[in-house]
This record gives sequence, structure tokens and C-alpha cells, in this order.
Amino acid sequence: MQCMKKLSLVVAVISLGWTQAHAGAITVYTALEEDEIAAYLKAANAAMPDVKVNVLRLSTGDLGARLIAEASNPQQDVIWGFAVSNMLDPRLQNLLEPYAAKGMDALPAQYKGADQKWFAATGYVAAFCVNTDRLKSKNLPMPTSWEDLTKPVYKGEIVIPSPAASGTGYLQIVALLQGMGQEKGWALLKDLDKNVAQYTPSGSRPCKMARAGEYAIGVSFAFPAMQSIEEGFPIKMVIPSKWVGYELEASGLMKTAKNPADAKRFLDWTLSAQAGDLYSKYKELVTIPGATPNKAAEAAGLPKDLTAVLYPVDFPKSAAERDATIKTWQDTIKR
Repeated sequence: MQCMKKLSLVVAVISLGWTQAHAGAITVYTALEEDEIAAYLKAANAAMPDVKVNVLRLSTGDLGARLIAEASNPQQDVIWGFAVSNMLDPRLQNLLEPYAAKGMDALPAQYKGADQKWFAATGYVAAFCVNTDRLKSKNLPMPTSWEDLTKPVYKGEIVIPSPAASGTGYLQIVALLQGMGQEKGWALLKDLDKNVAQYTPSGSRPCKMARAGEYAIGVSFAFPAMQSIEEGFPIKMVIPSKWVGYELEASGLMKTAKNPADAKRFLDWTLSAQAGDLYSKYKELVTIPGATPNKAAEAAGLPKDLTAVLYPVDFPKSAAERDATIKTWQDTIKR
């Protein structure tokens, strides 16, 4: 109960209202960013004006805790845009109903579950947001790798999302640990910690802090870097030279959905061409074939072929080891 009370303090609920009569209402849980949720729901409303969509938004870590806490009495019809590393937790997989959403057959195999319990229309990629003005004023070199960030010259100039709260933070350490191995990976993270000014609960927050000039480097993901560059901030996006983590944002239908028919309609819409074009405005990784390319990504220097730079993350392994990895991080970093 105390856990639920604590979680309720950070819940953001977004509800769409209509003047038309509703065929029904659905409740959707998500970890997508608030600004993109509003854009997607506006389009979903136009496509399904007879359905009321109530959305509860939490950070990846808080949403995972909420889903597990409510497992005996789920409140949602749909999980939407949730880190696949969390979605593959057996405790959550047991709550999902297989559903072949329209358009799911066109997705490459790595972007959907063979059991049809989840699919990912979008994803995000680890990136450094580097404030070039602050770098110049501090006479600091441009970092190009994770190893660079451990150099003493960057002490107090780095902000990173906490892997305990942020999906972005978790994907970053997973790629390092899987790529370098446990011993070398934890050694690098401990060296990096010496330079970290603070850990944030949000994956986009470090980039926003860097673009505001509070710190030189915000370890984040590609989209806020691309957005910052497009908006004229003195930001350079750096994709690390090795161990580039990424995460898929998975969606699925609950076994206990109170309105499964409209829940399925909503999931179908999330894989539509209309949704794909919207995703391209907010995401660096869109899995729907034919989605409009993101011009900001090209301008920021994001490689056209992301598969050439992404570390091949073992997502089932990432999910199975999540709790143990976060506990080790908390015991090791101690903040």
C-alpha cells in the first residue's frame, strides 16, 4: 500500500474527452514522453472518435513497479510504448494476451514477439548531448566514447539518467555490460561515476540540462539531441563509438482487458501508416515500413543505417537480469 501511495504521487493522467457518444473507454499505461503522447492521442481521437482513451504515464522504472504491484488486479487494457526489457519480464508476460495487431506481420522479426504478446513500433538509441559552448568555455575535448567520459577532465560536467528509474539509463548500462563483460563493464561504470554530477529519473532530462548550459554533457538518447539541434541550441549529438545501447518500446493487450474490442482497435492504430508518420517526428527508430524519414535525424548526423552502429542487445537476457543488474548498480554506485 505504501508503494502504491508513493507511486500515485508521480502519476500523470491524460484523458481525452469527446462530445460524441462513446462506444467505450479503454485505459492505457505507457512510458512514452508526455509531449509525444498528446500528439498521438489527438490523431487517435480523430481516427476513433467513439472511443475514450485514458492514459496513465509513468517513467519506465515506476511503470514496471506499478504493473507488478497491480498484477493481481490489473487496471489497464493496454500497455503502450513500454521498454521491451521490462515487457519481457515473465511476471508481465503472464498478464498479456496474444494479439496479432493489423500491420504486425510487416514488422521485422526482431521487433515483435513470436508469441504475439508484444510488438514495438518505435525505439530509442543512446547518445551524448554535448554543449559545444560550455565545452569551449571549459577548454574540454569533444568526447567520442564511453571511455572518454571516464577521464578526470570531465569531472562534474556529466549528467546521466538513473538505470533504476529510467529505461534510457538501463539500456545504456546493459549495452556496456553485455558488450564489455561484467568485470570490465562495472569497472567503467565506477570510473564514470567519479565524473557524474547527478543521476536523473528521466532519460531526456540530461540532454535538456546540457542544452541549457548547466553541464557540458548529458548522456541521453538521440531524439532530444536531434530536437535541441533543430531548435538552435549549441548541442552536438555524439553516438558513442562502441556499445551503443538501444531500447524498443513495446505494446501489448492485457488478458484482463475490460474492453478488448476497443483495446485491439487502439493497438491496430498504433501500427497504422498515420501513426508511423507521427512517430517519425519524435523517434529516431521507427519500425513501421514506409514511415516518413526524420529530417532532424539526418541533420543531426544520425546514421541512416542504425543497425551498423547499434550493439546487438540480448533483450531476453536484459529482462531476466534486470532486477539483479539494478541492485548491483545501486550497491556499487550508492546514489
